Amino acid sequence: VQLVESGGGLAQPGGSLRLSCAASGFRFSSSQMRWDRQAPGKERELVAHITSTGSSTYYTDSVKGRFTISRDNAKNTVYLQMNSLKPEDTAKYYCSTLDIWGRRYWGQGTQVTVSS
Repeated sequence: VQLVESGGGLAQPGGSLRLSCAASGFRFSSSQMRWDRQAPGKERELVAHITSTGSSTYYTDSVKGRFTISRDNAKNTVYLQMNSLKPEDTAKYYCSTLDIWGRRYWGQGTQVTVSS
């Protein structure tokens, strides 16, 4: 299993970024995917989740209405569109998946910094 995140960087408050997570080594189209984030000194938290077909999504309250998770099963990629960014969104963002045995696999993460 390999998960490679990209798209992080520096954004101004109110700005946007689009994160991508390229997946390989497993049956992506059959797998639920999620984005988590971890800010310095804080625990990792679930940000968004999407089912294998993309028919159902979940968002933590703090990002509802601002972030959108989506996927392209033909490209084995999951995305996180982040709009109206706030300084409190600053964190390292990770994508992950869970295999049928309950093992979770993580990417290396991509840093998002929101600052003026």
